Amino acid sequence: MAAVDTARARARAVLRLRGRAVAAAALPAACAAVLFAGRFTGRIGAPGAPDAALWDGIRWAVGAVAALTLLLAALVARAHRRAVPPVTPAVPLERSDAPELYRLIEELADRLDVPAPAAIALTPDCDSWLEEPHAAARRPSAPVLVIGSPFLWWMRAGELRALLAPVVAGTAAAADPDIAAARRWLRTLDAALGEHRRGPVALVDRRLLGACREHSAELEQAAAARSSELARAVDPGLRIAAQEQVGLAYAGWDRLLTRVALPAWRLGRHPEHLNAGVVSALTELSRRDRLAADGYGNRLGDRPACDLLEEPGAVDARVSRLAAGLLHEEPAGGWRPLAWADYPREVVDHGWRAQAAALQAALGGDRKHTGPALDQVLARLAAGEAETLAAALAGQVARGARVAPPLPPVRSGRDLLVEHLVATVCCAAVDAGTATPGLDWLDGPVLLSAAAPRAELAPAVALAVEDGQDGPLLSWLERAGVRLERPVRLSG
Repeated sequence: MAAVDTARARARAVLRLRGRAVAAAALPAACAAVLFAGRFTGRIGAPGAPDAALWDGIRWAVGAVAALTLLLAALVARAHRRAVPPVTPAVPLERSDAPELYRLIEELADRLDVPAPAAIALTPDCDSWLEEPHAAARRPSAPVLVIGSPFLWWMRAGELRALLAPVVAGTAAAADPDIAAARRWLRTLDAALGEHRRGPVALVDRRLLGACREHSAELEQAAAARSSELARAVDPGLRIAAQEQVGLAYAGWDRLLTRVALPAWRLGRHPEHLNAGVVSALTELSRRDRLAADGYGNRLGDRPACDLLEEPGAVDARVSRLAAGLLHEEPAGGWRPLAWADYPREVVDHGWRAQAAALQAALGGDRKHTGPALDQVLARLAAGEAETLAAALAGQVARGARVAPPLPPVRSGRDLLVEHLVATVCCAAVDAGTATPGLDWLDGPVLLSAAAPRAELAPAVALAVEDGQDGPLLSWLERAGVRLERPVRLSG
């Protein structure tokens, strides 16, 4: 109970600061009213009195201060009324979308003896929290439970319940009138300061937030401690397992977005089922990693948390569309959905050929349907023109050539040249019929070839670009059955 008392005490301290701010704004006006009333009643500086002129000067000075203070208070109040605290973009889940998930959360709240969340929403992130209500109300309403969508697809139902226990326990603090009022005022100050970063209103809000900073931090720490204390008795063994899965889900989600989703987003396509993709990525990781495989195998018999949804595929599509909009700029023509089965053709092959087209432009070619022949590129590299080609290619990319993003991020023009030449070689191998574009859940776009190992391609290209040594690359191309003089097709 000590944590509860601390949180409530800090909330009341914040509210006292709010009250003092209101009183400070009203004080000059009150003083001015007393002085002017004294003038008309003859009690303070009556006309004809020896000190009448002095009191008239004081009255008008205090009146001017009061007018300025009231004007500033009005501006602050107006800014606060218009300030809208930011709402985290999320996909709302109606009860009809996930009746079993709602039932699980409500049973968890009942077990913790706290109010149930008002609603549930999903976010394309590896985090979960309570989204506090923003509208001012006499009675605080229950917050919305926001769940990280990768948790819902990767975790088992029991693990999800254990993971969310301390989050749901936070509704107890949200239901406290003092805590809710303090949080609501602090959010309003934050939102107003975000909209007005300069001027007298911003100065007032900044001072108020500074005065509340320590109380606010202590409030949230105490509320979190109370939530953790309440949740301690809920599935302690599963909570440990769930925390282990959080790190795994985060790593898989981050890798899926940067290695797999980003190349598609750059081409204006958004994969429809990112959450199903993270399951595939982590399953592939478990196949490659013996330790991960042991943990994954032990969990296969438990019910996945996404089974608590009525239509997991439809919900996944909504979350995936939100992720594309949040994490990447929308293309001029709008987003086009992409099924995973179409990824090798629509993203991998198309991206490679876009990179080959950029390399063709850097070489000075003007053909629209066929790209560079590899013998021309290698001849230029052998002649020591790598730096010139790299600079020309960097210019092409800077002017907006639509190419798949290089991974890792480009550091120089030579890095660009290596990656675009790799893409061109991949196109040549596909055209030769000895390889196909593919999707690796952990690495993104890959070349699938039984004739020549893909792991040897990038080092061979880098050696040709950096040192002009094309022997390893020529050997790889020979094994792949690629004819050097044959131009690469620019359309798949």
